[in-house]
Amino acid sequence: MDDTSKQEIAVHIQDLDFSYNGTLILENVNLEIMARDSLCIVGPNGGGKTTLLKLMLGLLTPERGKIEVLGESPEKSRLRIGYVPQYARYDPQFPVTVLDVVLMGRLDRLFCGAYRKADREAALAALEEMGLTDLAGRLFAEISGGQRQRTLIARALAAGGELLILDEPTANIDAASEEHLFEVLTKLNERLTVMLVTHDVGFASKFFKSIVCVNRQVVLHPTSELTGELIRNMYGGDIRMIRHDHRCSPEGHCTHGIS
Repeated sequence: MDDTSKQEIAVHIQDLDFSYNGTLILENVNLEIMARDSLCIVGPNGGGKTTLLKLMLGLLTPERGKIEVLGESPEKSRLRIGYVPQYARYDPQFPVTVLDVVLMGRLDRLFCGAYRKADREAALAALEEMGLTDLAGRLFAEISGGQRQRTLIARALAAGGELLILDEPTANIDAASEEHLFEVLTKLNERLTVMLVTHDVGFASKFFKSIVCVNRQVVLHPTSELTGELIRNMYGGDIRMIRHDHRCSPEGHCTHGIS
């Protein structure tokens, strides 16, 4: 792969296997994600979605194959990745403000244990981009679930980078906040590669350009190929496919959830 192609590719995975305690989780993964693509990662519980993210973040090491993120090994590219984990654990009694949470995205850049002017400027810019400037001094525990999720995205943005990865960010927010979140991600996608794990396949077809199906093996599809048959094959059994735009595909069901 030459230098020019590396600049255009956000993630390159080749012939990758990964196992937990002798159990094969991901097998023969080959995946290429282009810069400024927007992808939704879907698949059954235990299919390997979160494992795939951890490999991209350099938190796990493949037993076979190779992975490059932004043209480097995941360990070297980590500071160029913004990550929003699946669960934000915090003590609701701890008096941390929204701005404090966002500044945590700059911890890897601390100089002599103190935030610099550039750190605060980056945090305030991220809050403004998320529409949270007025909440900077509010306690994180006092704001709504949707506002907390946008705060965590602001934290990831404050860290800088070119790739934003979110692990099931819609799990604990209402439908209106979910819609707003995806609108925010669509805007961010104008300058960032955006990857999101979700079970909400209907939103995937509405907001994302590509869908990555993960069930031990990994297959990349354009969202235009998303059908009821594809989802049934991926999840198994009789499931239903969300269509938030209220348009039914011939192969799928026009319903409001996956079950």
